[in-house]
Amino acid sequence: MKNYQTNEIKNICLMGGSGSGKTTLLEAMLYESGVIKRRGTIEGKNTVSDYFPVELEYGYSVFPTVAHVEFNNKKLNIIDCPGSDDFVGGAITSMAVTDQSIILVNTQYGVEVGTQNHFRYAAECKKPVIFLMNQLDTDKSNYEQTLEQLREAFGPKTVVIQYPVNCGPDFNAVIDVLLMKMYTWKPEGGVPEIKDIPADQMEKATELNKILIEAAAENDESLMDTYFDKGSLTEDEMREGIRKGLVTRSIYPVFCVCAGRDMGVRRLMEFLGNVVPFVSDMPCAITTNGEEVKADATATTSIFTFKTSVEPHIGEVVYFKVMSGTLKAGADLTNVTRNGVKERFSQIFCVAGANRIPVDQLEAGDIGAAVKLKDTRTGNTLCEKDLDIEFPQVAYPEPKYRRAIKAADSGEDEKLNAILTRMHEEDPTWVVEQSRELRQTIVSGQGEFHLRTLKWRIENNEKIQIEYMEPRIPYRETITKAARSDYRHKKQSGGSGQFGEVHLIIEPLVEGEPMKDVYKFGGQEFRVQARDTQEVLLDWGGKLVMINSIVGGAIDARFMPAIMKGLMDRMEQGPLTGSYARDIRVIVYDGKMHPVDSNEISFRLAGRNAFAQAFKEANPKVLEPVYDVVVMVPSDRMGDVMSDLQGRRALIMGMESANGLEKISAKVPLKELSNYSTALSSLSGGRASFTMKFASYELCPSDVQDKLLKEYESTLQDED
Repeated sequence: MKNYQTNEIKNICLMGGSGSGKTTLLEAMLYESGVIKRRGTIEGKNTVSDYFPVELEYGYSVFPTVAHVEFNNKKLNIIDCPGSDDFVGGAITSMAVTDQSIILVNTQYGVEVGTQNHFRYAAECKKPVIFLMNQLDTDKSNYEQTLEQLREAFGPKTVVIQYPVNCGPDFNAVIDVLLMKMYTWKPEGGVPEIKDIPADQMEKATELNKILIEAAAENDESLMDTYFDKGSLTEDEMREGIRKGLVTRSIYPVFCVCAGRDMGVRRLMEFLGNVVPFVSDMPCAITTNGEEVKADATATTSIFTFKTSVEPHIGEVVYFKVMSGTLKAGADLTNVTRNGVKERFSQIFCVAGANRIPVDQLEAGDIGAAVKLKDTRTGNTLCEKDLDIEFPQVAYPEPKYRRAIKAADSGEDEKLNAILTRMHEEDPTWVVEQSRELRQTIVSGQGEFHLRTLKWRIENNEKIQIEYMEPRIPYRETITKAARSDYRHKKQSGGSGQFGEVHLIIEPLVEGEPMKDVYKFGGQEFRVQARDTQEVLLDWGGKLVMINSIVGGAIDARFMPAIMKGLMDRMEQGPLTGSYARDIRVIVYDGKMHPVDSNEISFRLAGRNAFAQAFKEANPKVLEPVYDVVVMVPSDRMGDVMSDLQGRRALIMGMESANGLEKISAKVPLKELSNYSTALSSLSGGRASFTMKFASYELCPSDVQDKLLKEYESTLQDED
């Protein structure tokens, strides 16, 4: 194939909710450009985009699929993104390497939560947006209502370029107000017939054309002057204004297609080739050090890897974007992200789903793939040896669904862990954690279907049977009042013995609240003075502060580290539920030692036991992790969602309308979010979505704490 230059390349991602028609549209685009000779269908399981076994099994896109088309001497790299919110990582990854987002809207259902989410991701990535009205040939299609919803959700920047003459099963024509022509199709679609706009549509088309001209002129001062002088713009001037408006996100053009019948697809591709910004039109990429990297084919070569997959009959395939320079087959690059590992690109490919075309070189801005790389993974930067830059990692949403996982055959645990690591590299939103605290392997994802897909792949592709279980909750323990204790460790068994005695006071550690000078316990006063302070930021959150208040040398300073170790022993296993403890101040104020028998182990044991005794007297409480949850839900389902949240001990923090949806902000205990992804989907008919992020640890209600204590006591009895 032709070697395309940077100013001939455009990178586009197809986005939109489940069922909006992205895979079908890509199939039509590949057919129109001659990449394929026959259009496949999702039902026929023969599309270019969905070729992984799990995608064929479920009939859903699971991974972003890279493809390219050559059209009118331009190269359009197109990434078909999964529509389900469970696979949002694919959409976010794709936007990191593309310059234009096309958001498909199913006109049967209008603006959905998926539409809102994908627009939000595009806004966060500062990517231009084109709205593409699809499924115009269905009984329930409602273009006008959908357009009104788009304007309500995304504002006056939503500007019509095409509108349908007739929706429903008889759909076969659109009016293009940029070209001021009517496009009509025969029932089989394909090449349109271009006609003059009929008289009964001229008034509407003229009005929309005027709005489009004004929107285009607003993006360039010279165009605005031309518009004021002449009262109109030429077709080329309008294209230039729209292009500049796309770059600055000042305009969201609206197009119409029926992807399933290949109507409107060719005209869309013409617009993409003629108007959508080139790679060179977009802002420069920014490195982790804040340096700008221009898409310049003559510069030193650098690439960014955005996807890794293990593909049937091939093995590991790494997908990349050439950020600068020109990558040639046979080139050697250094992996900056992985400590300078050298990689040879023996072959490089342009891809269309599972099809790969070897090429000699790819210039800056282009997207390609390589195989048989030794140690390169998703999110890596590779450069020629004279260049030392790194591009930032893609930021993904927090996981929303957690499960403990284990192999049905414990002998396969090690193999399972290696597979999970590889799966995470393929999809970074599958998060794997080996939790020492919970004594479980935890896998987290964006939803139940996300983890069900992981299970299917492990069991069917890797032939390992696995089990999902409810994950344990990482509770914490703390104290709510001060307490005092002392403990003497004494052991004599011939020869040198063990002796250590520790007197201490513990109290809740409140940030900014100083230690008192006098404490009272049982009518007795204890005066303390800080002589040395040790503060430990705990790996699991919170702090432990130990204050040395020893006077008169009752305990030698060399034994204080041993006492600290003893305290940490108990901080790692609280007495209520065995969970980590946090936010405690310990004042060691007295003790005794023996000139011969005192040693580190003696004071470690004395400190540990004194702390354990005091902890039980300090009104200990269990803390539970609480998450900030934001739910986006259609107004007609808000009541059900609110009731469900209240049943989950949620504290509602606020409600507001946002872009045509209701936004609920709440604080919810992690324990109550175990199956929330599934429940919300059921309550809303799949039309709601949510995000969750750790907020804080809060005291458990007394009934919840009592239940946890009984469960822990039962566990201890079982172990005995």
